Amino acid sequence: MEDYRRRQQSDVSNGPKPRKPVLELLWFFAIAACIKFLLIPSYRSTDFEVHRHWLALTHSLPLSQWYFDETSQWTLDYPPFFAYFERFLSIFANIVDPQIVDLQKGLDYSSNTVIYFQRITVIVSDLCLVYGIFRLTRNLDPIKRKLVWVLVVWSPALVVVDHLHFQYNGFLLGMLLISLSYLEEGRDLMGGFAFAVLLCFKHLFAVAAPVYFVYLLRHYCRGGFIRGFGRLTIMGSVVVAVFAAAYGPFIYHGQIQQVIQRMFPFGRGLCHAYWAPNFWVFYILLDKGLSILLRKLGFSVKIPTASFTSGLVGDSSPFSVLPQITPLITFVLVLLALSPCLIKAFKDPLPRMITRWVAYAYTCGFVFGWHVHEKASLHFVIPLAVVAVKSLEDARHFFLLSIVSCYSLFPLLFEAQEYPIKVLLLLLHSSLMWLGFSAQFDKGESVKQATSKTKRQHVQTKVRTTSTGEPFCIRFIEKAYLFGLLVVEIWAQFLHPFILGGKFPFVPLMLISIYCSLGVVYSWIWQLRCILRPPPN
Repeated sequence: MEDYRRRQQSDVSNGPKPRKPVLELLWFFAIAACIKFLLIPSYRSTDFEVHRHWLALTHSLPLSQWYFDETSQWTLDYPPFFAYFERFLSIFANIVDPQIVDLQKGLDYSSNTVIYFQRITVIVSDLCLVYGIFRLTRNLDPIKRKLVWVLVVWSPALVVVDHLHFQYNGFLLGMLLISLSYLEEGRDLMGGFAFAVLLCFKHLFAVAAPVYFVYLLRHYCRGGFIRGFGRLTIMGSVVVAVFAAAYGPFIYHGQIQQVIQRMFPFGRGLCHAYWAPNFWVFYILLDKGLSILLRKLGFSVKIPTASFTSGLVGDSSPFSVLPQITPLITFVLVLLALSPCLIKAFKDPLPRMITRWVAYAYTCGFVFGWHVHEKASLHFVIPLAVVAVKSLEDARHFFLLSIVSCYSLFPLLFEAQEYPIKVLLLLLHSSLMWLGFSAQFDKGESVKQATSKTKRQHVQTKVRTTSTGEPFCIRFIEKAYLFGLLVVEIWAQFLHPFILGGKFPFVPLMLISIYCSLGVVYSWIWQLRCILRPPPN
């Protein structure tokens, strides 16, 4: 009997060793990269030419002219670190094809060399996202860790926005996840440093700055007045050093005002050309409805300049009945929506809650912000993927939100040949989410193993349950909402063109925006409820 036990122990010790998490994650990245390579010849938006022009601009002109150049309509409007990043990429672009970085001859350049070069830079830059998600999940158990990898590395929304439409969101979100990973580990100084670097790459991430400030003030700068003031000085010095490295050269040239004007073009209006699914969709609709009703009742109501067709809301008094919205109003609304989270972070700054709080901050910015792009939903969906594995309720919420967020991006790919791609990506993602959450919750997060001989008979039939005792499923109202999403898509894609032809072309986009707004606002309310209730032990 003893020999048998020794042989069993020997077999276990000599058996195949589990692969390292980093190698497994690289396999996830490699599979995603293969799909992205296949999509290289697909549709690309004007953002592709925007970034190509920035390569030419930063390569051909001295730094003092970067934020003044108007050779193209696609002027540089990102913070300096991103401009430096484009300058770095332009070194390799010049080697691959010098015309890519030619300021004049490169305008609207679309050869295979520039297409493959820019697409590959996005794929390679996603390694930052891979590193960020590795750091943030390395202390999770294997099932949860791999599930988060599926939700983030294989995110269809990132594929649509970065690898079809064309942007570098994966690269930037990777920095955010790196910062959050340091904060969850209690390494606040590094977390603050990484977030400061991120802000100098893309300023729109500053929506979470109040959460960072309150959390670091209470968590990092604690320990009495002298110790706290010393740490505040250290953190402030690090942040100032990062911003000095980014903006210092432009301050030296006396151009900081021009840089800020480019970065914050408030004249663009409240909404983007395609309405992002947020609170302002309902505000616009209410104003439109009231104006039509009052005109029918005989009141003299001015017809708003902005229309459903363009979706633009600029500075030309677009609202007929309701008060005009200014950037200051949206700023105040975002802060008010953030206030419960800031109070929580001030009272009890828990590292395990910081990812949820930051995701909530970006949700507030998306729901109430000024000139919000639909692509900004990635700022809270990706961090919430990490939160999704913590509980059954979080998983249900993420399942719905992820589908809504991805579906809201469908209008970005409006050409017929891309329709099967975006539909298949969403269906595959939904299936993987369902299978992943089912594997985690149906089989359970942990198996209780008894060590005493008297309990071994009970252990032989391993009953696996979650903390709630429920399998993964979505409720009736969530099923009804997703069914409605299917109805909206059928109408927008098939029935509307068949029944109405070319009439009212704005209706499909409007329906998608309105319906997705319901899901996003529901997500904001749900996250707010989670913020208000006591944190889990």
